[in-house]
Amino acid sequence: MMHSHDLSKHELTAHEVEHLLEHWIEHNASHSASFRERATQVVAISPQAAEDIKQAAVLMDQSTEMLKKALKDL
Repeated sequence: MMHSHDLSKHELTAHEVEHLLEHWIEHNASHSASFRERATQVVAISPQAAEDIKQAAVLMDQSTEMLKKALKDL
């Protein structure tokens, strides 16, 4: 399923950026958890694919940490 995002052309306020970052942080955490859960199911089909999915979760977590840093830096 594709995500739709409203990329309005107006200047963002600090409050909007804060809200956006909070949304992305929550969204990433949800995906990371899903990746880890699915990796345990994928391992029976392909251990290597399962490892790749786990690595994607690690990278998602790193992305989330950068978003948290951006939120703190506002």
